[in-house]
Order: sequence, then structure tokens, then C-alpha cells
Amino acid sequence: MIMRKQNDIDIGSVVFSLKGRDTGVCYAVVGVRDGQTVWVSDGYRHKLSRPKLKNIKHLRFDGDVLTVIAEKLNTGKKVFDSELNSALRSYQTTSK
Repeated sequence: MIMRKQNDIDIGSVVFSLKGRDTGVCYAVVGVRDGQTVWVSDGYRHKLSRPKLKNIKHLRFDGDVLTVIAEKLNTGKKVFDSELNSALRSYQTTSK
């Protein structure tokens, strides 16, 4: 994991939802749409095949990045939902 600045959200960043039905849920950024929205996935509720579109204003970024997941996504290698879910498990504060 690499620590980054607060506004430096990129693919592989670990983020927490601040607004909506999913408040408090931990996600990984799997795609960047534009400067204001990103695609997020947790490998459980929102699989990599159907990521959720979130406004970055509604996300909290603490600076953690899943480097292995980010490298795979950036190079086009296959990332499994179970792999993503396992990587995010240490960030989860509540059980499912």
C-alpha cells in the first residue's frame, strides 16, 4: 500500500462512501470517468462486472492504495471479485 494525498483518487484507491444507501461501505476505485465521478467496486455488492458510479464528493479517501489490484487493472490483467473482496476485508469496519 502507498500513502497519497487526500485529493489524489486514482485506480486502486481505497475509499469509503459518505452519502447514500451505502454510507460507510469500503470500496476500491476501479475506473475514473471524469474529474468528478469514479467507478467503485467491493467485489461483493458491486462486482467488477457492474461497478457503481460515485461522485468523488461523496467519498472519503484516506490515502491507501491497493497496489497489486491497481497494477492489474492498469495493465488489463484479470482481477477476480474474490481477490478484491479479500484485499478490502482489512478495511471493513462492519460485518456483512
